[in-house]
Amino acid sequence: MVNVNRRVAIQKTAATIGALSVAPQLMAQSAPVRIGYAISRTGPWTGGAQVSQEPNYLLWAEQQNAAGGLDVKGAKRRIELISSDDRSDTETVVRTYEKLMGSDKVDLVLPPWGSNANFAVAPLANRFQYPFLAPTALSRRLIEMKLPYFFSLLQQPAPMTNAVVEMLKANGAKTVACIYVDDLFGLENYAALKVALQGTGIQLVEDKSYPGGVKDLSPVLRSIKDKNPDAFIGFTYPPDTILASRQAKEIGFNPKFFYASVGTAFQLYKNVMTPAGAEGVLGMGSWNSKTSPGAKAYFDAHTQKFGKEPDRWASGACWAGLEILTNAVKTHGLDRKAIRDYVANTTHKTILGDIKFQGSENVGTPGSVGQWQNGEFEVVWPQKIATAKLNPVKPAWK
Repeated sequence: MVNVNRRVAIQKTAATIGALSVAPQLMAQSAPVRIGYAISRTGPWTGGAQVSQEPNYLLWAEQQNAAGGLDVKGAKRRIELISSDDRSDTETVVRTYEKLMGSDKVDLVLPPWGSNANFAVAPLANRFQYPFLAPTALSRRLIEMKLPYFFSLLQQPAPMTNAVVEMLKANGAKTVACIYVDDLFGLENYAALKVALQGTGIQLVEDKSYPGGVKDLSPVLRSIKDKNPDAFIGFTYPPDTILASRQAKEIGFNPKFFYASVGTAFQLYKNVMTPAGAEGVLGMGSWNSKTSPGAKAYFDAHTQKFGKEPDRWASGACWAGLEILTNAVKTHGLDRKAIRDYVANTTHKTILGDIKFQGSENVGTPGSVGQWQNGEFEVVWPQKIATAKLNPVKPAWK
């Protein structure tokens, strides 16, 4: 099955790339740069993967090839994406990357989606010495593994939860309730939240975990509603983010601060909840088209190609990672050790601003909070990177 699907992704853009008239003779002079990855096209990870990652991989390859190919130390070479569906299965992820790096010996790899998949495959990439710029890995444990070839572009649990708690404290919240998915992502963020709340005077009045793939959160939401907290925090994945929001609306649970996680910054969330229904909802997010001229250009190109907006969190991190990789290859070619050293030791100019790594962690991008306001997911905290002022009282669900 893997062999059948391995070039599916690039075939999605083959019509465009095959019709290119931009310097085809130059592209034909060199062998293509073979870049491999596994991504979820089926299963529960698909929603995040097909919003935050694979569209960006396809857009990047198309743009590079339209410009004559990827600049490899001054020589333009066409990108060939070699990819397959990981079926939202960790074992499939590991097997696929082991084949790509071990027997196929691709030139470079791009990461899979999500903390769990990255946790499984990052040690493998380190063993084969492939630079791994992960845009959807949110795990302190991964950082603490000190894998020299692994780099996490997202802000980690402590900075993100600190930003939420600082925002709540600054705006008078006294009580908070939390739900979290029972996996690496949820557990680490919940643990970071408890640390962030210490000494703030904000009381955690209820905390509940739930299993991945949950179909009903109304019982726990009703229990939380009875506690009447000032703030609700959900460390949730896209289906759970929408489920929690819909069911909170159904039971009339509308705290001053309603914060959910992965998926809140998606256009899908605004479409499902409607712009009026999403108004005032907070979530993980770090950028929008106002963040930089490069962010605006990327936002417009993505929207034009796919007919949908990039999400205002991990999509930006994904594109920033591709910008870093592009510059690394331009400077050092396909020498993976040299690429790793460049990534580790350079302050990178990206659509998100400056990114710099300390070990595996991006320490250049601060923890942040976004909020839906008038159909746009605005960065509202911290104030130094905000694109709009926080609305400190969520309006009623509509």
